[in-house]
Amino acid sequence: MLTLAQVPQTVAKESLREYRFAPQDVLTTAADRQSRRYHAERATTLGNAHHGKVNIYFRTADGAVKRVQTTIWATDADHLTLKAGNFLPLRCVLGFDFC
Repeated sequence: MLTLAQVPQTVAKESLREYRFAPQDVLTTAADRQSRRYHAERATTLGNAHHGKVNIYFRTADGAVKRVQTTIWATDADHLTLKAGNFLPLRCVLGFDFC
């Protein structure tokens, strides 16, 4: 699912509010979207049970790939709720690395 042609820029979770995200999903297949949802739920469990961090790779509206390392507190059908009240639209997430 996660193949990066470019090296993602690492950003702080506090800067996520500055970015714009495209209205369409970055993943094209239903299987990839289902896998992303599974990994998001897994990352949420890691964050809530163990306060573990994950690397989240995402794409902004201008096509740039970014990486943020943070704890995921909640996941729903549309968003990831991150530590400190930040959030990311699930549709922009390319994948996760578990730290």
